[in-house]
Amino acid sequence: MRAYALAQAGWSQTAIAEALGVTQSAVSKWLKAAAAGPEALRARKSPGRPVKLTAVQREKLVTLLTQGAEAHGFDGDVWTSARVATLITRQFGVTLCDRQVRCLLHQLDWSRQTPIRRADQRDGEAIQRWARERRLALRNSQTRPTRDPVRG
Repeated sequence: MRAYALAQAGWSQTAIAEALGVTQSAVSKWLKAAAAGPEALRARKSPGRPVKLTAVQREKLVTLLTQGAEAHGFDGDVWTSARVATLITRQFGVTLCDRQVRCLLHQLDWSRQTPIRRADQRDGEAIQRWARERRLALRNSQTRPTRDPVRG
C-alpha cells in the first residue's frame, strides 16, 4: 500500500524500491496488481497446500482425542502421532504423515505423547529401596585405586 501511495505521489519505481528497501521487480509487481484497484494489494492467497481437515473436523478431532486412546481401541491411554494419524484416517478418511500430525496437534494445542517403556510388573517401592540401601552400600564399598609401586 505504501508503494502505491508513493507511486500516486509521482515517485519513480527505483526511488520507491530504495525508500522501502525492496527490489524494483517487487515494486513493479505491486503496482501492476494495484492497476486493478488498490484493494487488490490486500488480497493474498494462502501459502502452501490447502488444509486437509475442515474446522468442524478439527473440533471433532479434539473431542475424539479428549475421549482417550483406549476409547478408540488402542492399548494404553497414550496418544502418539501414529495413533492420531490412524484415528484421523478412520474417522475422516484423510491420510496424514507423522510430521503433518505433529503440526496439526501443535495447532490444536495438543502435544504428542511418548509412551514410557516399562514392564507392567515393575515394583516402584522395591526400586526406591534398592536405590537407598544397596546402591549406597555399593558406592561406599568401592575402593580407590592404589598407586602403582613401579611408576610411583
